[in-house]
Amino acid sequence: MVDLSTLYRVSNAKSRSISPENITGEPGRGGMCPLEEGSARRAARDLGFGWKVNPYLVIPAKSTLEIASIDGPGIINHIWLTPTGRWRNTIIRFYWDGQENPSVECPIGDFFCMGWNEYAQINSLAVCVNPGSAFNCYWQMPFRRHCRITLENLAEEPTTIYYQIDYTLDELPEEIAYFHAQFRRVNPLPYKSVYTIVDGVKGKGQYVGTYMAWGTNNNTWWGEGEIKFYMDGDADFPTICGTGTEDYFCGSYDFEDPVTHDRYVPFSTPYTGLQVVEPNRLYRSQFRFGLYRWHITDPIHFEKNLRVTIQALGWREGGRYLPLQEDLASVAFWYQTLPAAKFPPLPDKDSLEII
Repeated sequence: MVDLSTLYRVSNAKSRSISPENITGEPGRGGMCPLEEGSARRAARDLGFGWKVNPYLVIPAKSTLEIASIDGPGIINHIWLTPTGRWRNTIIRFYWDGQENPSVECPIGDFFCMGWNEYAQINSLAVCVNPGSAFNCYWQMPFRRHCRITLENLAEEPTTIYYQIDYTLDELPEEIAYFHAQFRRVNPLPYKSVYTIVDGVKGKGQYVGTYMAWGTNNNTWWGEGEIKFYMDGDADFPTICGTGTEDYFCGSYDFEDPVTHDRYVPFSTPYTGLQVVEPNRLYRSQFRFGLYRWHITDPIHFEKNLRVTIQALGWREGGRYLPLQEDLASVAFWYQTLPAAKFPPLPDKDSLEII
């Protein structure tokens, strides 16, 4: 672990970086793409070899591209990526130490807290999103033997990807856990149903974050529901139970402006944030929200298994709770030992679409 308190220390770590200009990350191999093979060969034609010849890759329609294959031991420290097209149509997957099934499987927009395919600045410790669509991830991701990362393009047309994966090669402690991220989406949530953020997690580890893309299908307040963490044999009742949706995302009283009481107040902090996508007078008929909550200082530890759910609750007349039928998508972030349980199938392209 490197932070400001350890930057002055000398170590045996070897810094490496993978990008279209050095697809293997090997030392002394950056910027070596021949001019005739480069994605930017036309722009570089006057300057030639070594002058930003291959800064991006194009993923053909309905195909998968491997963007990283790294032999360990090592740890990914930062990923920068900027995509084109609809962000739900590109799926990022991570495979650790030769595992057949991915430990990360998620649309890139949701992975970087941009589930509504609309830019909003994010200033958090784990994820930063900067103008105009610069996605940055700072989750540390250790691996012992091998790391493989792929991008799948679900769209009917090619997509262009700029990216850089910064990592170090170094010995790792014995007690490491592996980074996981799982996407889910239900639209609409069936009446009186509870939304599952993640279940079927088996192993030892810690839950470290939640992102939700929450689309409202009602006119009134939508955030009364409780989040619940069932762990290590919990059955009907959880060990950790929240008190409301905005409470879990570290807000209060409907995220409303405390002075005017007539609007939501977006915010982005190191550990929590709220994005507000407002309706307009034509085709955008409902409010949509992006919410993140990182358990960096308060990870939720589990020994054997984990399930996380959240209720969608509003209000109806008479001061009664109203079970909502919302458009809900989420990404659960956690670390755990391997092997991990196989993820449920990812929704198909139509079921991923923002409608």
